[in-house]
Amino acid sequence: MKALLEAGVHFGHQTKRWNPLMKRYIFTQRNGIHIVDLQQTLGMIHTAAQDMTDLIASGGKVLFVGTKKQAQEVIQLEAERCGMWYVNQRWLGGTLTNFTTIRSRVKYMTELQEKKEQGYFDLLTKKESTKLSEKLAKLEKFFMGIQTMEKLPDALYIVDIAKEDICVAEAQKLGIKIFAIVDTDCDPNKVDHIVPGNDDAVRAIKLITGKMADSVVAGTKIYEDSIATDSMSEEDFQKMTDVTEEDFQQATETKDDEPVAAQTVASETIVAEAIDDSNQPNTDSPDPAPSEPSNKE
Repeated sequence: MKALLEAGVHFGHQTKRWNPLMKRYIFTQRNGIHIVDLQQTLGMIHTAAQDMTDLIASGGKVLFVGTKKQAQEVIQLEAERCGMWYVNQRWLGGTLTNFTTIRSRVKYMTELQEKKEQGYFDLLTKKESTKLSEKLAKLEKFFMGIQTMEKLPDALYIVDIAKEDICVAEAQKLGIKIFAIVDTDCDPNKVDHIVPGNDDAVRAIKLITGKMADSVVAGTKIYEDSIATDSMSEEDFQKMTDVTEEDFQQATETKDDEPVAAQTVASETIVAEAIDDSNQPNTDSPDPAPSEPSNKE
């Protein structure tokens, strides 16, 4: 709460510029300025942060958006810190709804970057080289933050939904979740996860955006740990399977050999006993009859 107060999150817009739909998030007004209810803001920050963590932990990706001057640097720094995409220059219409065309421009930018690294620009005339360099710089200005975005994001984090109205409309059309700082002049019904507060002060933007980035980092760790655990389980299972087969084979060979040896010894014993019995006189038989004397006359 103290951090929110120090960052000026509670300061809204002038009362004459308010959106009546934000009434339930306004605590009072002072000197013609609406004051946001920070008790609600604090709770909604925690809720949004947890939802963000859950989204990332399930493998989701988020696009950070903030093109107003106060938000540009913060959006880039925090998005890069948590490994997510960002747009901090002018939002180009169709960035989401015409994603295929946007990807083709990003691909062209990447090709120019590779040619520059390979020294291709040095082989051109000064005029041609300058022209390509300027074109590359312009492409990087608008697309550098989404260079690795090969699919639509699962959610957007937006600073100032009034300014980023085109971005919000595209996300709504595609059913993409929206997390956003919502000031007193905005329509909260356009956002899935709102954080009522000041979207103009740099410190307020930095505080809330940093919290969202922290949630992304936490979710990424959970996701990576789950992937590592699943991979380890498969390896362990394979290892256990291999050992079991080897042990089974050894056990089978041992069991097969033992009966054969036992049968061989038993057979040899029986044969030997039979031979011994045949060579011994039969004491149980009656004495043989005496032979008659032969006549040699």
